[in-house]
Amino acid sequence: MSFFIREFAHLQISLESIKSATHNFDACNFIAEGGFGKVYKGEFSRSEGQTIGAVKRWNKDLDLEFRREIMLLSDNKHENLISLIGYCDEEKERILVYEYAPNKSLDFHLADPKLTWVQRLKICLGAARGLEYLHNPREAQRVLHCDIKSANILLDENWNAKIADFGFSKYGPANVNRSYLMTQAKGTYGYADPEFVETMIYTKESDVYSFGVVLFEVLCSRFCIDFGCDDARRSLIKWVKKSSKEEIRDKIIDSDLRKQMELPSFDKFVKLALQCVEREPKRRPSMDFVVRTLESALKCQEKRRLSKIKRASGVLLGIVVATVLL
Repeated sequence: MSFFIREFAHLQISLESIKSATHNFDACNFIAEGGFGKVYKGEFSRSEGQTIGAVKRWNKDLDLEFRREIMLLSDNKHENLISLIGYCDEEKERILVYEYAPNKSLDFHLADPKLTWVQRLKICLGAARGLEYLHNPREAQRVLHCDIKSANILLDENWNAKIADFGFSKYGPANVNRSYLMTQAKGTYGYADPEFVETMIYTKESDVYSFGVVLFEVLCSRFCIDFGCDDARRSLIKWVKKSSKEEIRDKIIDSDLRKQMELPSFDKFVKLALQCVEREPKRRPSMDFVVRTLESALKCQEKRRLSKIKRASGVLLGIVVATVLL
């Protein structure tokens, strides 16, 4: 305990400061509530000026998860991982303060028609880069997130993706495939790797499976489980696996979103998503492959759109010139 306090003393924030920043956890500053506790918006005075933070008031029986998240976020810093501003451990309160993501989490926007295909591709790519960083560390240990889902991908003011919620995460050696043997099921129903559920062996490929579920949520504009359905549509993953690529494109995807998609971009994306949710872990791609494929899908989308705009501009210019000559 004393080692922990010394190691992370620079991150300590007083309970008094947190209460002041959140107006004593006033309901008007409430953002959301998850499995680990309630989250509030707070405004902090720091050396660089005023800073907005997301204040998570942890449930009191989650001491291990609380300390694990402090250590993981202190050791791993990346533009696509949520940043830790500080923590408080006073008067039986356990509180973490993160950078504030004003556009909330991805799950809030899955069904939003205003979230374009290009935006969706960029969000998926950002989250993939964050997870790739965790899986392929520059130091000795990789991190298995263990709870990848759309609710744990936050969006900043520029819609950049930030992976969050590391309470279930584990360190593992970077030179072996199966880094951790876990004796209790963690994660979220609908996103969990079926092999992990059966064997309790969690690997980096288990994170890849969960990420594949998120890819299909983004593609199909819905959650992976729809309890309002009592047929094949209830489980999104089972539904898409039983469907052809053409059926996914023509019957499952929202028609307005489909109109925005260039076919090569869609093809690359759906093929990748299906690879991620393969039943056998060894058939799933690595996260660096996922990043490269999403980069290619985004490039195809933007390249085709730019070509169409140029052709349309050329046609318009021709009409204008012809009109002037007449």
